[in-house]
Amino acid sequence: MKKVCIIGTGYVGLVTWACLADMKNRVVCVDNDIEKVKMLKRGKVPIYEPGLEEIIARNMAAGRLTFTTSIPEGVRSSEIVFIAVSTPPKADGTADLTAVAMVAREVAEAMDGYRLIVDKSTVPVKTGEKVAETIKRYNRKNVDFDVASNPEFLREGSAIGDTMIPDRIVIGVSSKRAAKILKELYAPLKAPIIVTDIKSAEIIKHASNSLLALKISFANALGQICELAGANVMQVVEGMGLDKRIGKAFLNAGIGYGGSCFPKDVAAFIKISEELGFDFELLKMVEQINRDQRMRFVKKIEETLWIVKNKTIGVLGLAFKPNTDDMRSAPSLDIIAALQREGATVKAYDPQAMEVSRKMLKGVKFCKGPYEVARGSDALVIVTEWDEFRQLNLDKLRSIMAHPIIIDGRNIFDPAVMEEKGFIYKSIGR
Repeated sequence: MKKVCIIGTGYVGLVTWACLADMKNRVVCVDNDIEKVKMLKRGKVPIYEPGLEEIIARNMAAGRLTFTTSIPEGVRSSEIVFIAVSTPPKADGTADLTAVAMVAREVAEAMDGYRLIVDKSTVPVKTGEKVAETIKRYNRKNVDFDVASNPEFLREGSAIGDTMIPDRIVIGVSSKRAAKILKELYAPLKAPIIVTDIKSAEIIKHASNSLLALKISFANALGQICELAGANVMQVVEGMGLDKRIGKAFLNAGIGYGGSCFPKDVAAFIKISEELGFDFELLKMVEQINRDQRMRFVKKIEETLWIVKNKTIGVLGLAFKPNTDDMRSAPSLDIIAALQREGATVKAYDPQAMEVSRKMLKGVKFCKGPYEVARGSDALVIVTEWDEFRQLNLDKLRSIMAHPIIIDGRNIFDPAVMEEKGFIYKSIGR
């Protein structure tokens, strides 16, 4: 059992401390948001992630989870201190490391003995050096410490499984002592542990997410080619994906990626590369294709309806992906805004993101379910591939729509079936 402090209860912090506690460690969670800490103490979770609330309740009951707004309290009760604060993008694409720097200083000032300080936040290469310099500068008692990098590879919607059954665990260290502590911490997971230097670990995270984003943009570009050629992108991708060197994951043509990670990490890696003296033109095209894909989808809607003005368009799915309520960089935001600019009336539904969406989308009629969205709509637009939408009663759907038109941005239906059911059906790359 390790004594762990995690500073930051955002998405990564919440999942990390819940899972570490479930591995029988004693975990102190620190956040400067007083209301959030009060909520967590009541067992309420501020985000939607399948299974997270149950894990938190179980470990609170077992006494392995405590919450505080005090960094000194968390640091002094722990051997390992994880920094999991937000690193939002600046206007130029670089990561804002203000919170990391502030936390590093407070940790240093609070240390009364050896501590291992671990960067869990996604940070640019060489951040570990800056954290170490900061801790050394403000380490009043001149106690011993190590700094390490331990990037996360969580996918929203499956973050618990990604944490407890990971493909690999990456730890970047500068001492055998730090490596030993982190290996012991993660030993119960019985996963491959990759030990690197700190700079390599920092690059692994950005490189991994950038390559996955590249695969998505490649699939979307491929979808355009397939439409022009009269081919089926899903069949093309299946034929590619069975090659073990390529794999099927992240090769689904659609309306592009969103969320908090891929847009931020790709932009940051481009900027990091520039600062190191390399112009990463390939990643710039990944960004461009992703931006263009949303507007290509809007154009597909316009071409299908001819005139969008004064039409009622139903939008199914608002979150950037299923099994989350995350609206950060969600394609739905750009798509709905474009339809509204053209004079359309928009109705919408999402199984989890309704509360968040109401704060971000103005002039949208929010509905209680997919059939309420469909009733009287001139067209339905599928933006997020929730399983609930795959199971819709198509006969009922057709009967309540003003016109049986579906524009599917996630290819969840079979075109032949939709034609048989009497729909005008448009999808991506088919």
